[in-house]
Amino acid sequence: MTENLTSDFYYFQDELTDRENESIASIRSYFESEVRPIANDYWARAEFPYQLIPGIAGLGVLGPEWEESRQFESSAVYRGWLNLEFARVDGSLTTFIGVQSGLAMGSLGVGGSEEQRKYWLPRLATAEVIGAFGLTEPLSGSDTARGLQTVATRTGDTWVLNGAKRWIGNATFADIVIIWARDAGDGQVKGFIVPTDSPGFTATKIENKQSLRIVQNADITLVNVEVDESNRLQKINSFRDLAVILKLTRAGVAWHAVGNSIAAYEAAVEYAKNRIQFGKPIAAHQLVQDKLAGCLANITASIALCVRVSQLLDQGRQDDQHSALAKAFVSAKARETVAWAREVVGGNGIVLDYGVAKPFADAEAIYSFEGTYQMNTLIVGRSITGHAAFV
Repeated sequence: MTENLTSDFYYFQDELTDRENESIASIRSYFESEVRPIANDYWARAEFPYQLIPGIAGLGVLGPEWEESRQFESSAVYRGWLNLEFARVDGSLTTFIGVQSGLAMGSLGVGGSEEQRKYWLPRLATAEVIGAFGLTEPLSGSDTARGLQTVATRTGDTWVLNGAKRWIGNATFADIVIIWARDAGDGQVKGFIVPTDSPGFTATKIENKQSLRIVQNADITLVNVEVDESNRLQKINSFRDLAVILKLTRAGVAWHAVGNSIAAYEAAVEYAKNRIQFGKPIAAHQLVQDKLAGCLANITASIALCVRVSQLLDQGRQDDQHSALAKAFVSAKARETVAWAREVVGGNGIVLDYGVAKPFADAEAIYSFEGTYQMNTLIVGRSITGHAAFV
């Protein structure tokens, strides 16, 4: 049985194999020694610690599900637990990894031809190439299935892209961005591997964020950007094909939300044990214990949901509504959990030094991306009733 860390109250990590647990231990050690000491500083300055990228890639955590990039066979539970481990220390770097591994590599893994997969996935796995994922637009977020305004027009073997994207993580320093556009010919959504040095491609950093500040989000403009047919994702012919990628990453964001909750909870527990008020640690007071028990209950229920949705993926039984429910429920409970943790830490909870301010702020972005709470509940509602309430 694995060590019962404060946050793994029901020993869920025992579901992992010995090889997977060895990897988790290595990842935990790296993030504790290399990431935690600098995360607050980079978050405060809204800058990215580029020097960490080789070390992160060296952990073998980029594209672990794809034959072309994995280091060993692993379960979806392990791959989800990776996000938990990352987010226990920093939610922003979890997002960087999620964009690189889940979205960019996922697009190629699901939608790429054999040649595209063999060329790009190993390079993305070692971070020789940095990727990004361009779907969301200034005027199209939840309604991208129907409202995508970026257009791809084909002439011979060349596609010309025109449009704009917003909130694109990694885009300020990526080498390639997977751009999603509506085909002017058939009206269907297609995916394109777009080098960021292409003429007409511009990425501008979004400033003044108050959540996931290390993530370098960008506005992208595409003005007559030419892309060869060889750089179109050959297995993506509609939004339905794209939705397969989003289903896979949505469950990963649920795991991300759990890890972010754990970050705030563990900091609150440590603080409560050491903060003396009325002659004893505040951990000895009933109201504080009630808050901490509530946090742990949320975390435990969330891990249970995440473990099960990942098991369904391994069994080939995970559908859109399963990942949608996990993301909606866990990200909502995460907001509650980080708020309780901040309350335990009191006034000190609004500064970075005590470990709850950053996950408290980061929970807001996690709640919104990869499908808002409302959109995910409507996906579940459609599966319950047979009626789509968002069209």
